[in-house]
Amino acid sequence: MTNDLLVVENMVKRYGGLLATDDLSFSLHEGELHAIIGPNGAGKTTLVKQLTGEISSDSGSVILADKNIERYSEPARSHLGIARSFQITSLFPDFTVLENVLLAVQAHSGHSFRFWKRATEVADLVEPACAILQRIGLEARKNTPVAALSHGEQRQLEIAMALASNPKLLLLDEPMAGMSVEDSGKLMTILQDLKSKVTILLIEHDMDVVFTLADRITVLVYGRAIATGTPTEIRNNADVRDAYLGEEA
Repeated sequence: MTNDLLVVENMVKRYGGLLATDDLSFSLHEGELHAIIGPNGAGKTTLVKQLTGEISSDSGSVILADKNIERYSEPARSHLGIARSFQITSLFPDFTVLENVLLAVQAHSGHSFRFWKRATEVADLVEPACAILQRIGLEARKNTPVAALSHGEQRQLEIAMALASNPKLLLLDEPMAGMSVEDSGKLMTILQDLKSKVTILLIEHDMDVVFTLADRITVLVYGRAIATGTPTEIRNNADVRDAYLGEEA
């Protein structure tokens, strides 16, 4: 029997006459990388905001590890194990790579802020931060100011900061956006490694990335899921081809 980490049931979000999510239901199996795809305006980013608690749903439920968290705040959901990256990087550009991750580790560990001692001198912060950077491929850049990183490296760092909370569920919103082919390839390798260690919900327009990485795919059109299945099932689904993938699928 499949162990579902996340179950979304009959989720609705309405903005006036616009249904951003329309009676949306799907599940994430523990340990899988599940991609959400769909045309612009399909409701993908609204869905991420509903899952994190950034915006509230009009109806429906979000169940994480058998706990209904629909009424939980954004910080409470983060505490329970939901972490996310954003379409636009959200980093501290004047700080180094290591300092950015240290702040994330400190914020999620409940570690006291020691104003008389630099965080880079606190071993129980530095050790997990360095381990995350090694995992994400940025250890050699740990003393580099964020402003000096390439766009792709900044996206890697944002994922590293999300991992600092040791999440049960990692939400990645367009991580490949604006990347070069080389940087995209590097991040694909990182995500391929991560997918065996953390459950991932991936919002992504790059279909090569989606069909390479995803265990399952859900297709949204106008806020409604029109299909969920393996990459092969989605490629061969006539409704999906008509609504989104087209003849190139």
